[in-house]
Amino acid sequence: MATAPRRVRRRVQRRVTVLAGGYGGAKMSHGLALASAARAAAGEASLDLSIIGNTGDDLEVHGLCVSPDLDTVMYTLSGWANESTGWGVRDETWSAKEMLDRYGAPTWFGLGDRDLATHLVRTQALLAGERLTQVTARLASALGCPATLLPMTDDTVRTELLVDGRWLEFQEYFVHRQHAADVAAVRHAGVDGASPTPEAFAALAAAELIVLAPSNPFVSIGTILAVPGLREAVAAAPAPVVAVSPIVGGAALRGPADRMLQTIAGREASAAGVVAHYRERYPGVVDAFVIDERDAPLADGIRDAGPEPVVILDTVMTDIAARERLGVAILERFLSAVPDAYH
Repeated sequence: MATAPRRVRRRVQRRVTVLAGGYGGAKMSHGLALASAARAAAGEASLDLSIIGNTGDDLEVHGLCVSPDLDTVMYTLSGWANESTGWGVRDETWSAKEMLDRYGAPTWFGLGDRDLATHLVRTQALLAGERLTQVTARLASALGCPATLLPMTDDTVRTELLVDGRWLEFQEYFVHRQHAADVAAVRHAGVDGASPTPEAFAALAAAELIVLAPSNPFVSIGTILAVPGLREAVAAAPAPVVAVSPIVGGAALRGPADRMLQTIAGREASAAGVVAHYRERYPGVVDAFVIDERDAPLADGIRDAGPEPVVILDTVMTDIAARERLGVAILERFLSAVPDAYH
């Protein structure tokens, strides 16, 4: 007599989508990936993690297509990042850069020898007609990236900054000029003709939690949300949207986000200023805010100014363990429990 097949119980992966720039976005994404691995080791549901990355910082260097934010996230999640610099590849060598210097070529945007391979493969694929989303997936898979890495668009968008009366491309301002001058305004060249990818739309629609990483609100998160349709997709998603402040104790942990809050938005450089900017610029998009323990005295004022919950966590990701702790804490606070599924 035949017996019915035994149903196997398994835990369904939980879907989390992150909007991320480079440095802070990479650390936040890594923390969630580490938290996912810890959950799986404990017999809990791991994450189906998707990261929608900023491509407004992309540029051409020596004829090669470079995607700095996507690569920083990819290298960090895959264990290939140079942790001492926060960008580039570990154990890098610089022979190509030395020869370029000898030839008199500009090398202010340095490409290491290992990093060059990434850009060569990307450029060849794009010239052959492959979408940026497709080649990004191939690169991430080859490095063992434990997440789905998605460009915000396959179209060309370039972030430009108004500095001393001149519009500069982002990397000219950030790397070549070391972001020393104040920025009066931001614009995104080409964004009106850009479209989000189907993959980005799908990641948002399927998410059970959406995290705006502690990335620059103007030139990282702001650039992603400037792509027509993406802001609306985030707002329409059934998942809660949680924004993590990149400002701690009145200063950006890296980069000029604190100064941009003052010179572009006319707000104080603080976690309260970040929250006020998100509330005014993207009403109805963010459902909750995370601020650092150092900014706990600001919490009551932030709560009084708006309806969204404010959660206080240790958000300074000083090492790998701190990244995981923050990832675990965010999941515990914001990823609602659902029953296991049976298949």
